[in-house]
Amino acid sequence: MNTHVLAVAGDPSLADFGHDPLWISIIKAVVIFAVLMLGVLFGVWFERKLISRMQNRYGPNRAGKFGLLQSVADGLKMGLKEDLMPRTVDKVIYFIAPVVLAVPAFLAFSVIPMGPMVSMFGVKTPLQLTDLPVAVLLVLAMASIGVYGIVLAGWGSRSPYTILGGLRASAQVVSYEIAMGLSFVGVFLYAGTLSTSEIVASQAGGREITLAGLTLQLPSWYMILLIPSFLIYVVTMLGETNRVPFDLPEGEGELVGGFQTEYSNSLKFAVIMLAEYVNVFVVSAVSITLFMGGWRAPFPISLWSGANTGWWPLLWFFLKMVIVFSFFIWCRASLPRVRYDQLMALGWKVLIPINLGWILLVATMKAFQIPGVNGQVILILGGLVLVGCFALWWRFDSVLQKRREAKAVQVEEEFARLDAEPAAGGFPVPPLDLPHYHGVARKEVPSGSN
Repeated sequence: MNTHVLAVAGDPSLADFGHDPLWISIIKAVVIFAVLMLGVLFGVWFERKLISRMQNRYGPNRAGKFGLLQSVADGLKMGLKEDLMPRTVDKVIYFIAPVVLAVPAFLAFSVIPMGPMVSMFGVKTPLQLTDLPVAVLLVLAMASIGVYGIVLAGWGSRSPYTILGGLRASAQVVSYEIAMGLSFVGVFLYAGTLSTSEIVASQAGGREITLAGLTLQLPSWYMILLIPSFLIYVVTMLGETNRVPFDLPEGEGELVGGFQTEYSNSLKFAVIMLAEYVNVFVVSAVSITLFMGGWRAPFPISLWSGANTGWWPLLWFFLKMVIVFSFFIWCRASLPRVRYDQLMALGWKVLIPINLGWILLVATMKAFQIPGVNGQVILILGGLVLVGCFALWWRFDSVLQKRREAKAVQVEEEFARLDAEPAAGGFPVPPLDLPHYHGVARKEVPSGSN
């Protein structure tokens, strides 16, 4: 058995980075920053418009044509409002928390590939600020640092509601970032690299696999080839960005406003909202890079020979970004907020175990494709792993079933006891046959009598 990957000439690789003049790197950084800032303005407008249409409303339609200037007006309002600071807050932490939230989000976008090699002012350069052999790990690291901003915002505000929101955020990120990192492992195994530009290059063409003399053509995009990893990542990116239905750190119903309760509707609050939307753009770009072919044109546009050359891939990349961002908006307009215990149970009890099993399966399939590997040995080992997983599942399922039965018996006994003696539970219940229920007036007792 053997594998064959279609190589595409002209794709950026790690060797193409680090040679740009300083002024080219500065231009790239400034353009990325400007695009993200403008993207936040239009993203807020687009979200409000799309949700309005889903709810049979018009949305912003006063400030500018089609309400396009509504986000600009809101930003100016928050920037010019009086910046109130409660007296009891830790002023240093209170001030730097929004910055800690926003800066890692912008840095994470520096390793996102948005196009092939292009000519920029006569210099041949990739449409990507930089790349690393472990670029995907940089994105995960920036996401981990960003949660410190939420924790610091809650702690520095010195409010029980904000602290609870910060603690929720830290626990949520721990559980969902583990599942997110595991969803990347399948991509790493198939691409053979952690570099974002090379992962995009590995999705340039479908792979040919020869098994038992039969040649199979696999899809090129990992969202199809590794669909369980992609679906798990879709769930985790909602939890990672604290978006509905996983926006528990700022659950208004039980936390007033979560970690940002003590931030008045001013410039600091605007920076917090800016960081949230930039994080949404980052996880959307990561999903495009790892699972949707990156900047490459989708079918049938890819049939055009010039679709993946020049500046055209920049258009395909942003069209994919709009589609993924629309998915975030659709979730917000359609799904209810889950309970916190459901959120944590989904991360630890569902996503992580499924991810681990899927990684074992992907690793087994990759082992079959290595020349000279004994397939019979791999089948035996795979069978042993499946038997072990089934034994663990049966053991834990039997224990859980016994606990459910014991709990049901306990509840029945408690109901029987309370039915016989209502006050036995420690919370006395008034009698259900008091005289005033039958129209008998209560006798007034003289104030001087005992």
